[in-house]
Amino acid sequence: MDLKLHNKTALVMGSSAGIGKAIAESLIAEGVRVCLCSRTEESLQKTCSEIGAEAYVVADLSKAGEGERATKEAISKLGKLDVIVTNTGGPAKGSFADISNDQWFTDFQSLWMSVVESWKVALPSMKENNYGRLLLVTSIAAKEPLTGLTTSNGLRAGLAGLVRSVASEYAHAGITFNCLLPGYTNTDRLKALNLSDEKVKSMVPAGRLGEPQEIADLCTFLASEKAGYITAQSIAVDGGVLKGL
Repeated sequence: MDLKLHNKTALVMGSSAGIGKAIAESLIAEGVRVCLCSRTEESLQKTCSEIGAEAYVVADLSKAGEGERATKEAISKLGKLDVIVTNTGGPAKGSFADISNDQWFTDFQSLWMSVVESWKVALPSMKENNYGRLLLVTSIAAKEPLTGLTTSNGLRAGLAGLVRSVASEYAHAGITFNCLLPGYTNTDRLKALNLSDEKVKSMVPAGRLGEPQEIADLCTFLASEKAGYITAQSIAVDGGVLKGL
């Protein structure tokens, strides 16, 4: 299937490893010119070389203004942006009583305001070009809270509401907004938990962890012209973990 993505441009955040790296690889395989974004220049240089990304931007999205700066820099490097994939690492665990106000502000900046900052930069030119794909990698926690992930549960659920609200404002301009909700996925962060096969089977109806590439290929499809009528959706890639609508 020709997704007609050749020479489109994309900024993929959190893309030096894991799901973000897999998304960047999938887009590049379809001819997209990709700018990577992560906190560490050394890891970005390595990933750029490995997957053939055109450029990279170093940014710490937990700091105010970094989403805006990273997006402006990506536009400067690529000339324009057709696709933005926002993807940030999960915040620290903690119950409501244990989370400090400072942690709330840090997680709000990382998970929420970095998205808003990036969109505000990119949307005017996307509207002029009558094409844009805004994709958010969040979590199944956006639909069903996970124990101990208080800030993630609250903020990611709110992002789904933001997507539904903003999507209606830009649908006429050929711009779509969608959330991808990974479940238990085979990343370094999950590997550190050392889950047994029996535990995974008890948690996931599919009986296995998801692979980053499975999320990445869906993301690439949603970035394409083929997905132009899909917007304001939250799509789980979780092997059947979510049971609600």
